[in-house]
Amino acid sequence: MGKAQSHLVKNKDESQDALTAADKLRDGHAEEDGKHGDVSQFPYVEFTGRDSVTCPTCQGTGRIPRGQENQLVALIPYSDQRLRPSRTKLYVTISVALCLLLSGLAVFFLFPRSIDVTYVGVKSAYVSYDQPQRIIYLTITNTLNITNNNYYAISVTNLTAQVQFSKTVIGKTKFNNTTVIMPLDERQLDYTVPTTIVDKMSYIFDYCTLPTIKVHNIVVMMQVTVTTSYFGHAEQVSQEMYQYVDCGGNTTSMHGHVQVYQ
Repeated sequence: MGKAQSHLVKNKDESQDALTAADKLRDGHAEEDGKHGDVSQFPYVEFTGRDSVTCPTCQGTGRIPRGQENQLVALIPYSDQRLRPSRTKLYVTISVALCLLLSGLAVFFLFPRSIDVTYVGVKSAYVSYDQPQRIIYLTITNTLNITNNNYYAISVTNLTAQVQFSKTVIGKTKFNNTTVIMPLDERQLDYTVPTTIVDKMSYIFDYCTLPTIKVHNIVVMMQVTVTTSYFGHAEQVSQEMYQYVDCGGNTTSMHGHVQVYQ
């Protein structure tokens, strides 16, 4: 009888302990739910300090530790405006236009143009005779007009000339003087060619010394080659013309201010 009562009391105490534990567990869950409910009612607030900086890709709402700006990798959306710099097309268009303009100007000013060589005429002719040998010495000075049509200076490096009479070369000469012609400028050059009429053409001696004729003109062919250079490039311009020369006396014709090659 006594054992039965003690067993009943023990079972009652265990039931009360179980009920008390269930109540505590229920209260704990209720308290936790209340905390979550309270937290969800407040907005996100970030506490910053001196050891953090503003995240550049979080639109100013995030912070990253100071000193790790060059270590962290930011993922930026494709639609972010920072990936589309303003006026890029304008800058590219202006750059292309400037390059085309500079290229066009360079081609316009540096493109090689023609160098014109014009034969002006015989400036003077001096005649002397060798009576015993029936030889005529004729020194002819000619004038050339050289025009530079380029936008840069050119140099006349050498000049080669020869004189033919009756298909026979009676005189030739070459000058290596350097003359600079400025852009879009022209220069007159004089060059002298000493000639000798002898041998089979001695019959000309009788014609040139005939006293009954006042003017003793003979036809000679003048050939001249002018070599010019610019930017390390050499160019040759040739002229060929026929000219009357008086072999019976000295003649002189002025063509203005010239430079003489002798």
